[in-house]
Amino acid sequence: MLFFVICFSRLPDVSAQSSRGSARGLDALLQDYAYRAFVHPKTGVIFDGSVPSNLTGIQIAAMRLRSGSLYRKGFDMYKEFEIPEGVTESPYVERLVLVYQNLGNWSMLYYPLPGYSYLAPVLGLLAYDAGNLSAKNLPELDIRASGDPIMIEFQDVKPAPAGTMAKCVSFDLDGSVNFSNVESGNMCSTVQQGHFSIAVESTAPSPTPVSPSPTPPMPSGKRKKKSNTKVWIIVGSVVGGLALLALLSFLVLWAKKYRERKNLQRMEKAADVGEALQMTSVGDAKAPAATFTRTQPTIETEYVP
Repeated sequence: MLFFVICFSRLPDVSAQSSRGSARGLDALLQDYAYRAFVHPKTGVIFDGSVPSNLTGIQIAAMRLRSGSLYRKGFDMYKEFEIPEGVTESPYVERLVLVYQNLGNWSMLYYPLPGYSYLAPVLGLLAYDAGNLSAKNLPELDIRASGDPIMIEFQDVKPAPAGTMAKCVSFDLDGSVNFSNVESGNMCSTVQQGHFSIAVESTAPSPTPVSPSPTPPMPSGKRKKKSNTKVWIIVGSVVGGLALLALLSFLVLWAKKYRERKNLQRMEKAADVGEALQMTSVGDAKAPAATFTRTQPTIETEYVP
């Protein structure tokens, strides 16, 4: 039972790990399809890519840049991302590719956020080495803004429900989630790559204060029956315990008597097989006496020559 409890208690963690694993697999797939857009690659030009038919609704794009140019100039507007100057990558490469993702209606599937609702689709910005534009399953480069942050201007943001506050949410590549304040209504900022969106806490109907108990009151007859059942359970437990104690005591006494009886029988048997002694009168009492001595006494003087 404890094993099943532990297994069921870990189901949310297993589900979250599975979502993160599928999201990383999606990143690798979208990197491959984004690189396919470089039919005639040009530096600093945005190329929109196509996704498989089973992922319709996701948008991707790719842009190749020189590392030195990215650091000195940044890039004014790459889709919803405004990249400032001072962005560096690790490890260093001469050219890099920035892959853009817009997960659209797939956002909640790949990046579930319990207790929150998305007001905008999840956007991704990932960097890869541009040394081989036909490569697959490339590891991401670690890009970071050393000066001003990277700004994300979301489009078509849904209005937040009354009484709630929209939050910027970011997903790191290791799966960690971070929240921050929304700037200027639809803008968020970051200093590193990852996935980003705007979310708001989900609203649920509040319970009525007049009936805090979800179960109806129990009838008096049932309450008495339930109380009597508890009393009989207690009485039965006590009686059963006393009966068990009496049984154990009886077994201990029986074992003791049996051991004494066996010892007595052994002594009687030993007396029966022994040599019988004749009784003789000594004054007013009787005592056992041997009929003859087994060994005749020898006088010491008999051996003197």
